[in-house]
Amino acid sequence: MAEKVLIDCDPGIDDALALALAHGSPALDVVGITTVGGNVELGHTTRNALCLVDYYGMDVPVARGAGRPLVREPRTAADVHGETGLGGVVLPEPTTSRLSDRHAVDFLVDRLAAEPGEISLVAIGPLTNIALALRKEPRIVEWARRLVIMGGAYGRGNSTPAAEFNIHADPEAAAVVFGAPWRPVMIGLDLTHQARADAAVRAGFAGLGRLESELLTPCLDFYGEHAGRHHAGPAVHDACAVAHLIDPGLIETVPARVDVETHGRFTSGMTVTDFDAPVPNADVATVLDRDAFWSVVTEAFRNVARGMP
Repeated sequence: MAEKVLIDCDPGIDDALALALAHGSPALDVVGITTVGGNVELGHTTRNALCLVDYYGMDVPVARGAGRPLVREPRTAADVHGETGLGGVVLPEPTTSRLSDRHAVDFLVDRLAAEPGEISLVAIGPLTNIALALRKEPRIVEWARRLVIMGGAYGRGNSTPAAEFNIHADPEAAAVVFGAPWRPVMIGLDLTHQARADAAVRAGFAGLGRLESELLTPCLDFYGEHAGRHHAGPAVHDACAVAHLIDPGLIETVPARVDVETHGRFTSGMTVTDFDAPVPNADVATVLDRDAFWSVVTEAFRNVARGMP
């Protein structure tokens, strides 16, 4: 039976690919999408989620969440994802409205409460919605089947030398989430930088029709140009978190203690990772089975392409 999953996201180019992976995988059943301000402003991330749901042919509600961090001024990554979040891609307006009338925090709490232990949560944007949900209903730590976070790094960051963007965008929220009594999986940059869409990977997307020509190619071209040039292509960070839910064997993890720095002048947003801690609070991703990962992703994209309206 497919694992039910709620996706909290800030689409975002790599979020768009992560949503396609989740939709196209027979191992997952996406039961809801919540949006947060992050890569671009909340209005854009919510519109992008609605457009992507319609474009992929997903029958999934979308709930709009927090537009700003808990205490800080908002920051975006529009320089990497483009002004509206999807590079140069302009998707058709949704033909059906799947926008929930509930706030994302209420949606998350109520959905997890309705099926305790049955729904996994994957967070691939700043952790503001998750932190607010924890404050409203601490029992979500018991109700969520699994929590997988794309964020952080035990090495260098990308938003600053010390901090990865999703954590740096709202360090206080991340501190709440990592400080709660559950055991999340942290899929950080040290892992996601192993998932680069190089020329050979992209050749495997040939034959995917509209999905390849209208979304994958222009998104990856833009991402590769603006996310920092790398000979092996752009890293598809968020898809790695979804892939871990599909098959945990794709990613090696190591128990560790993760604390989020909220005060450092140069280190705010750093995920301080202690692999020798006597009491770990997270499982930290270290090694990706790259060939198997891209096989899973490509097959899921084929499924999406076949089912697109």
